[in-house]
Amino acid sequence: MAAPRRSFSCESATQTLEWMNAIAVFLRPFKPLLDAHVVNFFKDRLWEMVDEQWMECLRKESVENLLKLPSGFVQDYWPHSLQEFICTLRSLVFAREPKLSHPFLCNLHVASLGSVLTQGMSLKKKHEVEILAAVISKVASGSGAQTIIDVGSGQGYLAQALSFEYQLSVTAIDASLHHATVTNARAERIKKHYAAKIAGSQHLKVPRTVTCHVLSSDILTALSTVSLHEENVEQSTDTNNSLENDVLENLKSHIGKASYLYNNRKIGPPLVLAGLHACGDLSVNMLRTFVDCEQVKAVVGVGCCYNLLSEDHAEKTNTPCGFPMSRAAKLSGLTLGKNAHDLACQSAERWRSLTKDDALQNFDVHTFRAAFQMVLDKYFPDVLTSSPSIGRKGKALRRQRMRQVIESKLGTKGCNTVPFFTFKQQCKSAAGSLTMKTDELEVVDGCYSNMALRAFLIYAAVDACTTLEELPQSSSSSDVRCLETTVEKTDNYLLFKEFSMSGLSRLGCGPSEDINLLEIWKEAQPFAI
Repeated sequence: MAAPRRSFSCESATQTLEWMNAIAVFLRPFKPLLDAHVVNFFKDRLWEMVDEQWMECLRKESVENLLKLPSGFVQDYWPHSLQEFICTLRSLVFAREPKLSHPFLCNLHVASLGSVLTQGMSLKKKHEVEILAAVISKVASGSGAQTIIDVGSGQGYLAQALSFEYQLSVTAIDASLHHATVTNARAERIKKHYAAKIAGSQHLKVPRTVTCHVLSSDILTALSTVSLHEENVEQSTDTNNSLENDVLENLKSHIGKASYLYNNRKIGPPLVLAGLHACGDLSVNMLRTFVDCEQVKAVVGVGCCYNLLSEDHAEKTNTPCGFPMSRAAKLSGLTLGKNAHDLACQSAERWRSLTKDDALQNFDVHTFRAAFQMVLDKYFPDVLTSSPSIGRKGKALRRQRMRQVIESKLGTKGCNTVPFFTFKQQCKSAAGSLTMKTDELEVVDGCYSNMALRAFLIYAAVDACTTLEELPQSSSSSDVRCLETTVEKTDNYLLFKEFSMSGLSRLGCGPSEDINLLEIWKEAQPFAI
């Protein structure tokens, strides 16, 4: 068993820098794999970049154990180098367990939001808005701020909770004019409800909305500084007039006003920047604005979509990129790239919680897409250069298959006594029926009987590979078992064939007799689970 690794900390700048450098050193040898994309697994022979011992070991592992790999799971009999790799990786990741013992959270009052304020929210969103609104209110109170700027406000859920429930002045900034329109309309409905409950309702605070792409911290700083000094700041309450152009056209004058106010120490009242799921560079711009703008006293942010962070080496722009942000990160020399960003957003917990069947379906989809990349490379190289997207064909294909099984009226017992001709006709009839209730199927451990699935796949193989005249009018159980064995070996090819035909159709590539899908599948099949 590999020895436990050291633990890292962000308690000081020195410790943080040490952790960052350790991550950079660990990732550097695997940069070619980080830059690779899973769809090119077969085309670029990516398995050759992986240690042969690791490949041989992991190919023998159960699906259940493979699903635990992203969570740092190891086995004693694995190669020592593989155990070392996983243990080192595990020591470098941020802790996933929530820590609710921070002194700031003591005596935090979380208001339960009523049905009017939470209309349209999912339970998850309601929970997030309730908690974050309470935190923001406490931060604002501690910093003496009465104004909140909600960055990336979406439909205004957080902004309205802060305005109506906590009576804070809120400016909601979002890039979408539609979101601003929805926020304003929603706020008017909520205002009527609160007006009927609260005396002196003319003083109810309603979020102000600004439609603007926050492309840099300069824009956010300008809006933060100027908004509190101009009572007539542009707002997108008029749905026919987008503020995006107005704000961008007047950006220079806004920044000039901000500089004048700062230089003459005419700094407005303190404010707090807040963001719930501030996407990509928005979170970075919030932090930069906190540093640049004196009136911003605090930042409360929950970032998301880190894969959309811009990166210095990949972006041709004059505005600062989202990564790396600190001097220390730049000095480490670490570059990531889009594929590494996407990989970093994968959830270890999500893989760990998958059932075996769900995992196999995921693996199948990845296998089909990677094999399809070889089809494009061999037969449509011009299409491949355009980084084609074929949509969610794999998942749609699986859903279609399962729906056909569930809707099938085939019995789950005694299928091996049905003559082939009658059996195929029953399959055709059942597959076209949409009236089947799910409780008419046999359920075992929460899953539909495998016999129904096998029956469908037998029909699929027969339909694809034979004609009615070639089928025997009756068949023994041994014949059926033989056919089942054949199908179990070929059903993934049939699914891959359908996947490929669908993908080619989406890309506008007509079918051709020259395309040998079976040959390509034979190359991919040894790596399929």
